[in-house]
Amino acid sequence: MDEDRVRCPWAVDPPGSTLYRDYHDEEWGRELHGRDELFERLALEAFQSGLSWLTILRKREAFRSAFAGFDVEVVARYTDDDVARLLGDAGIVRNRRKVEAVVANARAVLDLEGTDLDALLWSFAPARRARRFRSVAEVPAVTPESTAMARELKRRGFAFVGPTTAYALMQATGMVDDHLADCWVETDVRPVSGHIRA
Repeated sequence: MDEDRVRCPWAVDPPGSTLYRDYHDEEWGRELHGRDELFERLALEAFQSGLSWLTILRKREAFRSAFAGFDVEVVARYTDDDVARLLGDAGIVRNRRKVEAVVANARAVLDLEGTDLDALLWSFAPARRARRFRSVAEVPAVTPESTAMARELKRRGFAFVGPTTAYALMQATGMVDDHLADCWVETDVRPVSGHIRA
């Protein structure tokens, strides 16, 4: 049974919820590609900063509705009126800096030269993605690769993506596999070619 499986310790839901468990089992650490898909994760990781991930999961559908399914081209055209509308939306996290960062980041995605968001982000995935640490205490919050990713995103006009947020993004999208050694989830961790050394 699903309830009997050994999971990473953080994948424990409050009573009456399976959000953490389902996210852990079905999404976290699994390889994700696609401009809008990665843009959504980038936005949600920025919104999560300083909050619990459970808060973001509970509001995820409201975020998708508020940000047009995280369609980069639509969000990039958001105006001050849209920002005001979003700040009045009780379904999402109403933080002006974070809302404005998502809009700015959509514009930065469209302004990328010589690459696209998928290729840019994945270029920072370490060659050895699976570590399978034995305890949560061993899992880093920042790595040289996430620091390099954050630096490059900032250089390209992205906002609210520091090294810690960049590393959380890497974990969430399978650029690294930080499921613990005794966790039941097995991910595809083939080496990434063309990665950038930090």
